[in-house]
Amino acid sequence: MNVKQIDAKQWQLMEPVVYAGRDEPFTVPSGFRTDFASVPTVFVWLIPRYGVYTKAAILHDYLCATRPVSRRDADGIFRRALRELGVSVLRRWIMWAAVRAGGHWSGAGAGQWALWLLVAVPALAFLAVPTLVVTIWLALFLVAEWLVYAATPPRIAPPANRPHFSGAPSAEGESNAGGLPCPAPDEPDPRAAGEPKPA
Repeated sequence: MNVKQIDAKQWQLMEPVVYAGRDEPFTVPSGFRTDFASVPTVFVWLIPRYGVYTKAAILHDYLCATRPVSRRDADGIFRRALRELGVSVLRRWIMWAAVRAGGHWSGAGAGQWALWLLVAVPALAFLAVPTLVVTIWLALFLVAEWLVYAATPPRIAPPANRPHFSGAPSAEGESNAGGLPCPAPDEPDPRAAGEPKPA
């Protein structure tokens, strides 16, 4: 699977992702943007945003965005795709319960409500304590991070020879050809004056 980073959360497919469903195939086209698995920060210790289930997460994003099927069916296809990708039984049912809740249980009947409760209640009980601990520590870290930032404001480095990643996204979410920092329109390019080019 070939993807390109757009910004801190979004990725763009550089080639299609094809899923042969039970009744019909689905093709996620090249150029589609995704955030992979939309997992809240407090749960990434259990289900990271990227893993063996990434293609299923991309497919689910596409089905929810384009709506070729109902949200209920999209969530069901997501669960089947997780199974076919080898995701464990417990993990895939927890992920299914999460996307059902994220879709506000669209189209859920009495039977599916009962199934969701059967999965969600034990999962919530299991996750309650570690999630509370992670939330508290994340809050403490954000406070510590803010205090350090307030005490040591960032130094603005000169534009020449600034470290950078090749092909790194710019502030606008795109990357230039070589990932080199682009000077502002009214700022002279230091490379044009014969200064050393960035390594």
